[in-house]
Amino acid sequence: MMKIQVNRPYQPPFAQYQHYLEQAYANKWLTNNGPLVQRLKSRLQEYLGVQHLLLVANGTLAMQLAYRALNVHGSALTTPFTFIATSSSLQWEGIRPEFADIDPATFNLSPAAVANVLATPRVSEAPPISAIVPVHVYGNACDVHAFEALREQHQLKVIYDAAHAFGIQVDGQSVLNFGDASTLSFHATKVFHTVEGGAVVFRDADALARAEQMTNFGIQADGSGIKGPGINCKMSEAHAAMGLAVLDNIEEVLARRLANYQLYQHLLADAVVFPSWHPRANENGAYLPILLASPQQATQVLNHLAAYGVTARRYFAPALHTLADYQYPAMAPCPVAADYASRTLCLPLYFDLSDNEIKYVCQLVLQSL
Repeated sequence: MMKIQVNRPYQPPFAQYQHYLEQAYANKWLTNNGPLVQRLKSRLQEYLGVQHLLLVANGTLAMQLAYRALNVHGSALTTPFTFIATSSSLQWEGIRPEFADIDPATFNLSPAAVANVLATPRVSEAPPISAIVPVHVYGNACDVHAFEALREQHQLKVIYDAAHAFGIQVDGQSVLNFGDASTLSFHATKVFHTVEGGAVVFRDADALARAEQMTNFGIQADGSGIKGPGINCKMSEAHAAMGLAVLDNIEEVLARRLANYQLYQHLLADAVVFPSWHPRANENGAYLPILLASPQQATQVLNHLAAYGVTARRYFAPALHTLADYQYPAMAPCPVAADYASRTLCLPLYFDLSDNEIKYVCQLVLQSL
């Protein structure tokens, strides 16, 4: 019986990683914006086609830093169909996460549902909404043009959780260039990783400068003093070394993951539902989500896979708006998110997953159905 994990980090050849680590040792510079961090930043800006990129210690800190730098306060509208960090990072910063429902085709936050919430009178005790935090779920780009229109109409900040969206483009430009900021996770399970790490891409240089100062305890860049609250969320040279080694091979990584994704789609096309992809965006093979016909069927598939050595995950369950921490008066209903959370599974997908292993997984899925 095969044993197949739901995810496995990509590991570049150790000699490549060691090559960069040796440079850090030779430089005797292990943290505090060292040469490898600076090189990784430059290479990522060029590869992704972005400016104003700031590397940080992890993706959750990236979100918290973006909220601080952009002065998000009160409440923020986000999706209930995502990883808990999207909402808990808001809550940690004293911002109330509120929810609008998802689009049933794309699984992403629905601009129409957001517009409905924004048009509904607020209850007296509700703090004002100052931001929208959409998520490019599974790497599937949101309707960025619709959110840009809402941003302009309501004078709100838009911060994208782009943890899954490394390398994604819409209309020929990086999806990270939309909104006031986009945050990335470089956790080991992601398409591109630095073991632990993350980044923020800001729309403008002023927000980047504020964030840079915050990452170093609020100490001003010229060393003249401390201005405002700060935190330590700098990326180390050891983590940047891994990022540089992974980036050396990123085209191979993306090509293999996408081929794996497409093989799944071919083998399961008539049996399950996949999210509808943004029609003018590319794909990166970040996740392999399938929507089953019912919660009972999802459980049946999950248990059958487990019985034969295959790990799948309920990404993302439960829907966050159902959690006790996020119960507010007059909260907008999110029936699609609640429904999808109960019957969506993510199947194994990673760089060195073989065709035979994918066929084995799909055979088990079809058997269980």
